Amino acid sequence: MTDTPEKNALDDIPEAVSEPKRRFSIQLVWIIPIVAALIGLSIAVKAYIDRGQVITITFKTGEGLEAGKTKLKYKDVMIGEVKSIAISNDRSHVVVTAEVTKDARGLMVKDTRFWVVRARISGGNVSGLNTLLGGSYIGVEAGTYTEPREDFVGLESPPAVSVDVPGRQFVLHSTEVGSLDTGSPIFFRRMQVGQVVGTELDRDGKGVTVKIFIRSPYDKFIKVNTYFWHASGIDLTLSASGVKVDTESMVSILLGGISFEEPEGKGDAPPAPPNTIFSLYATRDDAAKHAAAVEKFVLVFKESVRGLAVGAPVDLRGVTVGEVTKIDVALNAKGTDFTVPVEIQFYPNHLLPKANGQEKAPETGDRMLRRLLDDMVAHGFRAQIKSASLLTGQLYVALDFVPGTRPAKIDWKADPPRFPTVPGSMEKLQKNLIEIVQRIEKLPLEQIAGDAGTTIRSLDSTLKSADQLLKNMDRNLVPEARSVLIESRQAIDEVKKTLADARQTLGGANGVLAPDAPVQIDLRDTMREVSRAAQSLRVLGDYLEQHPEALIRGKKQEK
Repeated sequence: MTDTPEKNALDDIPEAVSEPKRRFSIQLVWIIPIVAALIGLSIAVKAYIDRGQVITITFKTGEGLEAGKTKLKYKDVMIGEVKSIAISNDRSHVVVTAEVTKDARGLMVKDTRFWVVRARISGGNVSGLNTLLGGSYIGVEAGTYTEPREDFVGLESPPAVSVDVPGRQFVLHSTEVGSLDTGSPIFFRRMQVGQVVGTELDRDGKGVTVKIFIRSPYDKFIKVNTYFWHASGIDLTLSASGVKVDTESMVSILLGGISFEEPEGKGDAPPAPPNTIFSLYATRDDAAKHAAAVEKFVLVFKESVRGLAVGAPVDLRGVTVGEVTKIDVALNAKGTDFTVPVEIQFYPNHLLPKANGQEKAPETGDRMLRRLLDDMVAHGFRAQIKSASLLTGQLYVALDFVPGTRPAKIDWKADPPRFPTVPGSMEKLQKNLIEIVQRIEKLPLEQIAGDAGTTIRSLDSTLKSADQLLKNMDRNLVPEARSVLIESRQAIDEVKKTLADARQTLGGANGVLAPDAPVQIDLRDTMREVSRAAQSLRVLGDYLEQHPEALIRGKKQEK
């Protein structure tokens, strides 16, 4: 049997052979992209792991800041960079977004501070001069808290004191800030030991709060009884004691400053804790007065006190032991006269004895002071008004022993106690002048002149009788006795001449003692002029008190 052509054709077709399924294989072309992806992924993971912390800082302005260029530096080491700067929604400030390095994450805590470092001159400090070439950057000061934070409010000026500087901070309260500013120096015995770190107005607007920092080890000198005062500029004081110029240093003249000290004779007080509040006084005298023991008294005067002002000193033989605090006018009980109550502050430290460099206990000191003052007043210790300067007319209160005074006592029941007084020296001078004029006017000048005229006329008649007697004797006596008579006549002529001189003298006295005599008129006019001169001096003192510039510019023309 022969094969057919169709069968031969099927035999020529190859037979399909099944192969097992092969595993997935990567072609060579995909190896490079995969390796690149792995490298990129590892770089991304490393960048994510090593990435820093993103923070935002708020500033009022973006002056000196530039995204991508401005750096963040801590102790002059770069720890981050500004990424973007945007304006806030309310347009009141700018928001700076910055990224800090991984190593600096621990610095971003609650009390970390930021500020823009640029060239600036503030008070006596010149900072940021290196930014003139390298550009501004953001300074960082690490805080002491452990709580992390990402949103911060930047400072508009560098902090006055770094956190790592040892020392303590205190708070001062005053009615006005004066010339103080952040960075103003603080002195102790004319040595700079700290500075002002901030000033702010009180919420009620009636005072200012000044925050200060005292460096260690000088902060140990701040005791609980320490007092502070303004040492700014030049303190020029014109008082009853004269002109006083006081200043702390050249730095305080230009920039202002504060000084402090501990009261003398108060013992060793304990140190003040941080943030203790003290009062800041205008001058050292004010601070010392408020720190010392104070006793108040009232002095009642019946004379004029024009020229006595609040703040006038209370003087004890050249030593200021108090000051005038209040001057008033009171009508007496009968309604017929006025008195002038003058309230003073008296500092008894100069009178109270001290033991071991310390004052007695307050209770013992009060009893001792009363007993001492009562004994002194019993021996004539009084207060009186005296003139400090005839040119300015200023007055002050003087305390001293006045001999011949009437007995008096301190009225301790009054509030404040009433201290005895005596009239002042100007009042006594004016009173004495008036008494002299009154005594001269009371003299019986007319009677004295009449008696002198009668005496002169009697002497004249006596001389005429003596002359007639001599003539009779000349005619009747013998020639031998004439020579004797001549000598007697010569003697009588001498007596007559003497009597004539006496007559002339008495005539001159009559002319002087007569009521309408020029000498009497001139004497009375002179006494009146003396009284007017004393009154003019007082008027001049009153005018200069109100217009002290008249000493230089002269009296103003009245329109």
